[in-house]
Amino acid sequence: MGSTKIIIAGGSGFLGKSLAKWYSSNVEDCEIVILSRSPRAIDSTRTVVWDGLNPGDWAKELEGASALINLAGRSVNCRYNKANRRAIMDSRIDSTRILGQAINQCKNPPKVWLNSSTATIYKHTYGQAHDEKRGTIEATPEAKDSFSIEVAKAWEDEFEKAQTPDTRKLILRTAVVFHTDHGSAYAIMRRLTRFGLGGKMGDGRQYVSWIHIDDFCRAIDWLLSSAEAEGIVNISSPNPITNAELMANFRKVCGRPIGLPAYRWMLEIGAIFLRTETELIIKSRRVVPGRLLSDGFTFNFPEIQQALADLENG
Repeated sequence: MGSTKIIIAGGSGFLGKSLAKWYSSNVEDCEIVILSRSPRAIDSTRTVVWDGLNPGDWAKELEGASALINLAGRSVNCRYNKANRRAIMDSRIDSTRILGQAINQCKNPPKVWLNSSTATIYKHTYGQAHDEKRGTIEATPEAKDSFSIEVAKAWEDEFEKAQTPDTRKLILRTAVVFHTDHGSAYAIMRRLTRFGLGGKMGDGRQYVSWIHIDDFCRAIDWLLSSAEAEGIVNISSPNPITNAELMANFRKVCGRPIGLPAYRWMLEIGAIFLRTETELIIKSRRVVPGRLLSDGFTFNFPEIQQALADLENG
């Protein structure tokens, strides 16, 4: 992309840190600015404080920027009580709204705006995979996903409403990103496996859509560099697998031939103690990156075996 300035809103999480590190290592003359509620510096990147709600001096950073990537949003790894539901919804809607307003006020707005969404927006399915053209959006009682889909739809609607005629816009429906960061899905599953708990979860039939962190970063750069890319894009590996297959691969890379399974009733009880929701495990997310593949993007880690081996040895 040449000399660039990329703004990452909500960039203090592991995705934002990973993007900043990737650009620092792979792109010359690239300035990364993190918008964060915390003034704490992140590695060598510049951090600008914002609250994700109100206008402020942070908006000046958008002038002449090459790209804005919005990753802001409260973690969904919690119990969906009233307060947490409100925080999950508001953190996504408010940050998207204020960024849209800030772009609209720019004399020289960012060339492109990538806004997070989630692959969870698609219907729970064991059948045909969802791509951007044939994906169905619908809640399923079995998956307990009505709130998550409500949030995702409201999030995307707010983004679509933003009046930014001179800025190319993309919605990122991102799958589970595998990364070694503490607290990530990969780290949690690896820890369970090493403790002998790496068996299937529930009936094990539910699909897991995932992407290696390196391919996530490369896909973001691909979309920023592709002048014609806009609209909805699935950010996921082309090969989702069942939970049973996933855990079998974790056992292999961790050298654990046996893993105790976790039945549905065990997951319900465990979720209460861990202060999370079973939907994160039991929903079958079978999502494929139709647009990335059709546009010629090549994955470095298209198969789960390659991805886990790289993370384990990296």
